[in-house]
Amino acid sequence: MSSGPVWSLNSTLVSVELEGGVVGWGETCPLGATYAPAHAEGARAALNVLGPALIGSDAANLRAVQGRMDAALNGHAYAKAALDIAVHDALARTRGLPVFALLGGALTDCVPAYFAISVGPPEEMAREAAERAQEGYQRLQIKVGGRPIAEDIETVRRVWAALNPQVRLVLDANRALNPADAITLSQSLRDIPVAIEQPCDTLAQLAQIRPRLAHPLYMDESATDIATLVRASGQGLVDGFGLKLTRMGGLSGMQAARDICEAAGLRHTCDDSWGGDIIAAACVHMASTVQPALLDGVWLAQPHINGHYDAQRGVRAVDGRISVPNEPGLGVSIDPEQFGPSIATFN
Repeated sequence: MSSGPVWSLNSTLVSVELEGGVVGWGETCPLGATYAPAHAEGARAALNVLGPALIGSDAANLRAVQGRMDAALNGHAYAKAALDIAVHDALARTRGLPVFALLGGALTDCVPAYFAISVGPPEEMAREAAERAQEGYQRLQIKVGGRPIAEDIETVRRVWAALNPQVRLVLDANRALNPADAITLSQSLRDIPVAIEQPCDTLAQLAQIRPRLAHPLYMDESATDIATLVRASGQGLVDGFGLKLTRMGGLSGMQAARDICEAAGLRHTCDDSWGGDIIAAACVHMASTVQPALLDGVWLAQPHINGHYDAQRGVRAVDGRISVPNEPGLGVSIDPEQFGPSIATFN
C-alpha cells in the first residue's frame, strides 16, 4: 500500500449465543494500526466493555442491541460491528433465513467482485491487471501513492494499455497524495476513464481538489460515519463511496449507508478492510441487497489468506463473481475448535 507493506494481520472473532443455544458469528479485522483509527488490540479492549452490556438483551430487537452498545461505549464502531454481525447471524439462524432477508431481501444471487493491485513496478502491475481481467474481474483497483507521481502515471498508462476497455479502473491512493499531486495525476490521465478514490487525507482537501479533477472522485477512509455520508452526498462532494462494513458499525449501519447512496444515486462498494470468511459473508449478504446499478462490487481479502474458516462453504470469487450464500444465517459453518480457547467469555 502507499503507506507501506503489510505482512500479517490479526482478526478478532466473536460468537453470540442466544437463549435457545443458537450461535452467531461476527468478525472485525482492522488493516494494521495506521490505516484508520482502529486496531486489533483496540477492538478486543472495546469488546471487553461491550460484551457484558449485551447479556440479557433481545436479539430480535436489533435497534435495542445497538442502543445497549452505544450506551456502554462511545464510538469504536469497528468493534461494535463484530457483535452486530454476530447477532444478525444468530437471529437469522433462529428464523431459518439467510441474513440478507433481515436486510430487506436480496436482489441477486451473485454479486461482482473487484480486485486490488498492490503497489509495485509498473510492468508488474500491468501484467497482474491483465491476468485478473482474464479471470473475469470487471473492476480493478490500482494502488497509487507513496512514490514519485510520475511513476504512478506511467503505471496507469501501462495498465490501461494491457486491458480490455470494458474493465473499470479505480486509482486508490489511501489518502497518500497531497492536493497538488492528486490534481497532477488526474490531469495527466485525462484521456483514460478512471475514478480516483480517496487521493487526499481530509475532507477539506477533497473539497479543494474536486473542481480541478478530470475524473470522478470516490471517498473511502473519510467516510467514517453516517453523518459524513449524508453531508458528502448532499453537498455533491463525491461521485461514489468505498464503504467498509465495520467502519459503519456492522450490518445495521451499512443498511443506512446503502439507503443514503440509493437516494443520492451514488455508486459504492460493499466490503471491508480485511478479514476471513465471516466478514466476507457479511459483506456479500449486504451487497446482494444493493441496487445492482449502484453496486461497484465486493473486495475479498481471501486471495491473501491461507485457507478458509469453512473449508466447504468459504466465501470465494469465481470468474469475478461471488455467489450469495442462501443457507440460514451468514451461510458459513464455523467450528470454534479450529481457533483454540477463547480469550474472553461473558455470560
